[in-house]
Amino acid sequence: MLYIVPTPVGNLEDMTFRAIKVLKEADLILAEDTRTSSVLLKHYDIHTPLRSHHKFNEHQTAAGIVQELLEGKTIALVSDAGTPAISDPGFLLVREAVAAGVEVQCLPGATAFVPALVDSGLPNDRFFFEGFLPQKKGRQTRLRQLAELEHTFIIYESPFRLQKTLEQLAEYLGAERQASVSREISKLHEQTCRGTLQQLAAYFKETPPKGEIVICVAGRQ
Repeated sequence: MLYIVPTPVGNLEDMTFRAIKVLKEADLILAEDTRTSSVLLKHYDIHTPLRSHHKFNEHQTAAGIVQELLEGKTIALVSDAGTPAISDPGFLLVREAVAAGVEVQCLPGATAFVPALVDSGLPNDRFFFEGFLPQKKGRQTRLRQLAELEHTFIIYESPFRLQKTLEQLAEYLGAERQASVSREISKLHEQTCRGTLQQLAAYFKETPPKGEIVICVAGRQ
């Protein structure tokens, strides 16, 4: 069995009882960053062996992990925060495991964009998850495509690129398009700012953000 185990995006108490049980009973935990995951495991007194599994080695290690699963091991995959394979490593391993006939179960749990979307106050009956925008090639094309969406869409961003992204969104979508920026979700200094893209760009120009960022943008009217 391959378990995909969501981990807290902020507060360690957001871990589910089932996720703790799975991590304790697994033969092996695959972690995006073993140092980050070690903090969580120590908090919950979990002593399962850890192995590194991230975007830089997953192409080389996926086949070997699938072989271990076929030999009877129960393996749990975690990322640094949130649900693996959602803008994090995981898809490749899941695909290879499914192709090999391995049973895969993804536990329900934390992912950053859901609370950000709900907190935004923007329509959420239908929404589009973009994840991270292309950094260079294809970025302008993608922004033009997003400008035409008629429902709320969601972007992940780093604090270092937030200002540039908000300014580009205002340029391609219009300065008055409504949006929200959520950061430090589930942590002590959690914050959601709402307003037009122009207002948000101006605010974060004066107030450089910290923490991981989720941008929610209203669809075209």
